[in-house]
Amino acid sequence: MNKNRLEAFSDGVIAIIITIMVLELKPPHGTAAADLAGVLPGWLRYALSFVYVGIYWVNHHALLERVAKVDGAALWANLHLLFWMSLIPYVTAWAGEHPMAPVPVALYGAVLLLCSISFMLLSWRLDVEGGSGRVHAWGSRKNRLSIGLYTLAIVLSLWYAPFGAAVHVLLALLWLMPEASRVRR
Repeated sequence: MNKNRLEAFSDGVIAIIITIMVLELKPPHGTAAADLAGVLPGWLRYALSFVYVGIYWVNHHALLERVAKVDGAALWANLHLLFWMSLIPYVTAWAGEHPMAPVPVALYGAVLLLCSISFMLLSWRLDVEGGSGRVHAWGSRKNRLSIGLYTLAIVLSLWYAPFGAAVHVLLALLWLMPEASRVRR
């Protein structure tokens, strides 16, 4: 099957995810600049989640650049990724509303971990489908490090939520930096 339908569907779902996230933002109750302090955690969590969704969108696009066709297993692997990504607005709103609470921040990290794993599964499926013989996602040191750091963030969040949130920010920064092997000269 041609990859265009999978790509178009994924782009639509990702656009909806971003739209839902922004609709969850709450304005301040007052009109003074000081009133922004009460909504700042939600806005910061939204910005972080927007970056994460953007990272997945860019990497999804790059992943699909390498393949011409997809099969049913790739479609299901892609739906698996979109399922976990569709939970990002929920955990963003909850962790944004309760930035110092262990369970919302830990659940935010768990959803990010499951997004990462599902992206690796999709990458693996597309590599198998393409017959390249290379399993990029599982073999990447950056991906293995991410899995460990997402897991660490969950544990840290349950102990002290701001530490887990700091790891979430660190991971986003890690993925914003291009890999040396992918940088074109």
